[in-house]
Amino acid sequence: MKAYAAYYDENEIRIGSSSGGVFTAIARQFNICYGVAMTEDCYGCKFVRVEENIEPLRGSKYLQASLGDTYKQVKKDLDGGKKVLFSGTGCQINGLSMYLGKEYNNLLLLDIVCHGVPSPKLWKKYVQFREKKYGKLKKIYFRSKEEIDKSKKEGNKFYISKDKDPFMKLFLENYCLRPACYECQAKFYKKSDISIADFWGIEKIEPEMDDGMGVNLVITRTRKGQKLFDLIKENLNYKEVRYEDGVRYNSAEYQSALYPTQRKDFFTDLNNMAFTKILNKYIYGPLWKRMGRKIKNIVRILLPKRKIKKRKNTDYGMLFVFKK
Repeated sequence: MKAYAAYYDENEIRIGSSSGGVFTAIARQFNICYGVAMTEDCYGCKFVRVEENIEPLRGSKYLQASLGDTYKQVKKDLDGGKKVLFSGTGCQINGLSMYLGKEYNNLLLLDIVCHGVPSPKLWKKYVQFREKKYGKLKKIYFRSKEEIDKSKKEGNKFYISKDKDPFMKLFLENYCLRPACYECQAKFYKKSDISIADFWGIEKIEPEMDDGMGVNLVITRTRKGQKLFDLIKENLNYKEVRYEDGVRYNSAEYQSALYPTQRKDFFTDLNNMAFTKILNKYIYGPLWKRMGRKIKNIVRILLPKRKIKKRKNTDYGMLFVFKK
């Protein structure tokens, strides 16, 4: 097993990627790719099979993906001698491996290091909350690098940083994850050939690679995975690192999400409360706290503009594109 800090050596690809663009470099080596794409209404996501256009598979989707008969389709392609890439979370990779029951030389298993899978009901309520204000949602980017402001509305686009977005806050604070995510077996039993993640802490581990535009952690777990990395590395800016350094600031590679004490209450409220009340209870707090934040924001607007800060790898947010 080897670990690398890496990013695609093409700025346009990196800017349009959630992290360093390594997924794109890998997917371009395959005629058939399976991965996750958003549904047309943006209320969920599902596994799809693509042969040329990998665009729907690019970018993080912090949602539960519907598998349908994907495993069956993958087996059919493999038995037909086709070269296949399957990308998904660790549990989805392990599930496919068990379903197939044997090794295939023409299959590469790529897992995306996973924080956890949030509630589909929460996401649907959240989209409806946004649509009530801005109209029908056309497209969503969970990891946009377009802005580094806290929030911004421009035309039919609305951007909000991960630190301010209520869905991302509930997700990152573990309120809304599936029960299995708190005891994830895929953290200890991995069937993937290669793993990719964010290289959090790159500014401390390999500062010369830190330009704020995203860097991937790449972990090769099998000879097949290493062979693939050796094939694509000519298109990457990369450096081999110690595994321990690569995961030092990204515990999701080896540790399950912590179970919040209020999780049970949260799901009870999700089934019975209006979405705005849920946000006030778990995110925004009581009225006096909300008023205090509003006053601070007004003061911040009135103060002289501060020097534009340097972009960090953690500077990302959600970009909503609504129908005109």
